Amino acid sequence: MCVLIYFLRFDSQRPYQMLNEFYQKIQGHEKTMASLMESASLFEVTISEYKQLRQCRYEVGLLKELWDMITVVESSIAAWRTTPWREINVENMELECKRFSKDIRGLDKEVRAWEAFTGLDSMVKNILTSLRAVAELQSPAIRTRHWHQLMAATGVCFTMDQETTLADLLQLNLHCFEEKVREIVDKAVKEMGMEKVLSELNSTWTGMHFQYELQHRTQVPLLRMDEELIETLEDNQVQLQNVMSSKYIAHFLDEVSSWQSKLSVADLVISIWFEVQRTWTHLESIFIGSEDIRSQLPEESRCFEGIDDDFKELVNSMHQTPNVVEATNKPGLFGKLEDIKSRLSLCEKALAEYLDTKRLAFPRFYFISSADLLDILSNGTNPHQVQKHLSKLFDNMAKMHFEADEEGNPSKAALGMHSKEDEYVPFIQACDCSGQVEIWLNRVLDTMRSTVRHEMTEAVTAYEDKPREQWLFDYPAQVALTCTQIWWTSDVNIAFARIEEGYDNSMKEYYRKQVAQLNTLISMLTGQLTPGDRQKVMTICTIDVHARDVVAKMISQKVENSQAFVWLSQLRHRWDEGDRHCFANICDAQFLYSYEYLGNTPRLVITPLTDRCYITLTQSLHLTMSGAPAGPAGTGKTETTKDLGRALGVMVYVFNCSEQMDYKVETEADEDEQRNVLGVTNAAFFLCLKSDFETGNDIKTSLTWF
Repeated sequence: MCVLIYFLRFDSQRPYQMLNEFYQKIQGHEKTMASLMESASLFEVTISEYKQLRQCRYEVGLLKELWDMITVVESSIAAWRTTPWREINVENMELECKRFSKDIRGLDKEVRAWEAFTGLDSMVKNILTSLRAVAELQSPAIRTRHWHQLMAATGVCFTMDQETTLADLLQLNLHCFEEKVREIVDKAVKEMGMEKVLSELNSTWTGMHFQYELQHRTQVPLLRMDEELIETLEDNQVQLQNVMSSKYIAHFLDEVSSWQSKLSVADLVISIWFEVQRTWTHLESIFIGSEDIRSQLPEESRCFEGIDDDFKELVNSMHQTPNVVEATNKPGLFGKLEDIKSRLSLCEKALAEYLDTKRLAFPRFYFISSADLLDILSNGTNPHQVQKHLSKLFDNMAKMHFEADEEGNPSKAALGMHSKEDEYVPFIQACDCSGQVEIWLNRVLDTMRSTVRHEMTEAVTAYEDKPREQWLFDYPAQVALTCTQIWWTSDVNIAFARIEEGYDNSMKEYYRKQVAQLNTLISMLTGQLTPGDRQKVMTICTIDVHARDVVAKMISQKVENSQAFVWLSQLRHRWDEGDRHCFANICDAQFLYSYEYLGNTPRLVITPLTDRCYITLTQSLHLTMSGAPAGPAGTGKTETTKDLGRALGVMVYVFNCSEQMDYKVETEADEDEQRNVLGVTNAAFFLCLKSDFETGNDIKTSLTWF
């Protein structure tokens, strides 16, 4: 037992020498034991078991096995220690250490209480922990500053270079600072991500250049809208905002702040630049290119010339610096753009006030866009150039026919008007289209109304001079249709008068006359007609069918008085010989026909619902109230309102309306885009259709007095 205690306290610096010494001593003791056992057997003496000697022999074997393992582990680690740290294959070393741990656990349980075993087990575990830390430190994200942080944490200083080996790292006792190492490495990885973002930013914006295009008139290089540039700018600003919110931002704070400032300025400058450029482009063609407006607004024109010089100077300076960040971050650039923007606003305000004076002079200008109005004003003294806008100012006037001068060129005297269907109506007198545009357009408007009224006067008078199927070809489609309605009202009233005189069958006789007239028109449609005449006859047929149905209804209900509601509820046109005007009556409401030239357009089939809509809207106007046809999309609310306008001979405008639209909004009134507003500029009312956001209905109509 004493031998065993002594053996366990041997000098660990020379274990195999001491193991040999004790092995020899045990061998000597075993020889002595064998001799004693032989002697005892001769004398038949009880033989001792010599348990202590056998225990020593057993423990020496365990120690030999343990120190063999210790030698293998230490020799492997010693070989690893000399490996340059960048060349360390941590994965293979970890596999080897795990194999060592498995072999150590396979040793006899007797050795686990010994200090040598505990030291070996701790050494392997520490090496494993250190190797994990080394693997993390091999991350490409580690920089010199991180090594200094690690040295500060461990309290060990060394030089980190290509000659550094694993032994140098193991001196840091990394197994004791595993959490600190992980924290430093995690910080390094996050910082490397920031480095990558900043590197990409630098690369992106170094190669990001503005694209230019020359203005067609002045050849000034203007910035081209680049969706990729705007998208990249927005994405990078979001990236920088995310980087700034990181807790690892400290090392890159100045650089990130610098980029944030540069891109923020670039964003502001690009936004205001495009706004200024767009406004300048719009106003340049007006204040520089239009002599008429320059003469009307001399002070604003001189102001704009100064703006023009300043803007061109900035454009040329910007063009010489193609890089986006460099160009937009020039000192004072944003302030100059703000100054130009404020000065342009004054010019815009003066222009808007100028346009308002033109709109007041010719109210239909309110219903076209500012761009169209400016084009009209720019060419105001040339009526041939203004003709392309006539369809936006008049219901169905596509162009005018001008008188030729001595040289055969068109003069400024208009002799007639053409509709979109190419129907031609000569003016009752030549219309002078010289002078300011708003003045001669008013003359055109008056001439148009006078012509329609004159044609209607002649048509009403001549209605009975020849058969209707011949008479209707002598006059424009609008006049023929309206006079047909006038005579229908007159004939029905005559029938009522004869009923009161005792001719009970007068209404039925008129009904038969209607049927005969309708059959005549139908037979004409089956024959040879020009497209314009065919459309005219079809439109009259549409209205005649409704008139026939009204008379049939009154006959079936045995109506004998012109004051019956069945008759009063119809839209009845009448001609006043004294005033020589056409009036439209419905119930107790009366409207003066407005004589807007409508061309040769078709009309809606009049249904009972149409009649109800007519009654509601006209009574609303008569009572200075509002009407609102409502219902699903596509049921004809807008078209019914437009048809009511045609029946009254008024100009119809239709706009797309939204919640954002107010009385200041100027919307284009192209026929293809017309939707939701009926505006009447020559009568005391307009009908405004707007989306019904509260109920979800497609369209509502409100009637409001001017």
